[in-house]
Formats: sequence, C-alpha cells, structure tokens
Amino acid sequence: MLKSKLSGIRFAAVYSSPMQRALRTAQIAGFPHPEVTPLLKEFDYGEYEGLTSKQIQETRPGWDLYRDGCPGGESPAQVYARAEAFLELAVSHQGTVLAFAHGHILRAVAVAWMNLDITAASRLLLDVATMNRLVEEPHGRELALWNAP
Repeated sequence: MLKSKLSGIRFAAVYSSPMQRALRTAQIAGFPHPEVTPLLKEFDYGEYEGLTSKQIQETRPGWDLYRDGCPGGESPAQVYARAEAFLELAVSHQGTVLAFAHGHILRAVAVAWMNLDITAASRLLLDVATMNRLVEEPHGRELALWNAP
C-alpha cells in the first residue's frame, strides 16, 4: 500500500534512519538503498530504553519526553538540534525529500520545521506506519499532511 502511494512521486533524495525497522520499511516501500543518516535515529532513551511512558511516570509523575528527556540518553535540546540538522540536509536538495524514521524523531522534525519549541512535539499524535508531509508555502512552513494511514 505504501509502495503504491509513493510510486508516482519523484524524490530528490531518500533518507533513512540506520535502525533496521526504518530501513526495512524503506525497502518494502520500494526504496532498497536509501541514504542512511544518524540524524534520523530514534531518540536515545538512555536508562528509559524499553520502558513505556506509563512505566516511567510511575516513578517520575508528570514526566514528558520532550520536556524532561532521558537520564543517560538524549536531552530534548539535543534531539531538536538533530532534527534541525536533518532539515538543513533535506532542504539542500532541489525537490521532494523522503525520510523513513521513527515517531519521536519525526515529531521533533515536524516542530523544528515549523520553528516551534520542542515541547510542542508532545502534542503531535503519530501512529506507526503513517505518512506525513511538510511543505514550504509562500507564508511559511506547514504540516500539509500528518498521521495519515
């Protein structure tokens, strides 16, 4: 299904996180050799790796990934900087760029695209295997499509 949705679009560049699940999704979608960039790697959860938000909040009530980060992992500022660096890379191309990545970094990319504070990423619902489209319009950067199946 994803492959058919993307098949008619010409991409100036196709990027993927180095993590296997993103690379495999790119392959299934018809892009067997995306350019791998660590800029699209998922949030480094440090000591929280493998835990759900609910489990973390049992010991840290009110915890929010994009406000508090993860001990031993990345801070929200570090993730935002990585998202901005990916956007610089993407806009260096003339044309449409495709990225295969993970929910938390993609939310950070979206808020960096719109020049919002990283904490706004907490308010963007993003399901697995969805499509999103960021566009540059004459009046600014927008989310043209978000969380579409």
